[in-house]
Amino acid sequence: MNLLTPLLIALHLLAAIVWVGGMFFAYMALRPVAATLLDPPQRLPLWTQTFRRFFPWVWLAVALLPTTGYLMVFRVFGGLANVGLHIHLMQGLGWVMMLLYMHMYFAPFKRMQRAVAVGDWPAAGAQLAQIRRVIGINLILGLSVALVASAGRYL
Repeated sequence: MNLLTPLLIALHLLAAIVWVGGMFFAYMALRPVAATLLDPPQRLPLWTQTFRRFFPWVWLAVALLPTTGYLMVFRVFGGLANVGLHIHLMQGLGWVMMLLYMHMYFAPFKRMQRAVAVGDWPAAGAQLAQIRRVIGINLILGLSVALVASAGRYL
């Protein structure tokens, strides 16, 4: 192991924590509170601004996770043929998560921003519902990846 390995592991782990932790907070804490305390004219701009602050961090995670992951696979472990099933599962689920995120960002999130900008609360709410579903799916996938990453090599 060289000095690059601990740096790659740390960046990989931090990127995953930021992304999955942010989804957990948004889905399990902010969503239920915002839904019960705020009407659409307050709730939907809150979500738009929250996503505007969170999504750049997700883009960073989307860049760091495959970069650090593949650097570890090829520089530390000698290629995909030399890693366990848990690494292949982590890789596959990670790509599904990234593709779902990109769809959510470029489709419902962009439509929600436009609807909020003109005060079209029903349209913005419909887009938020789509975003909520994608975040829920990605949260389940992200927690699954965490389980596979931490315990997979022992199964």
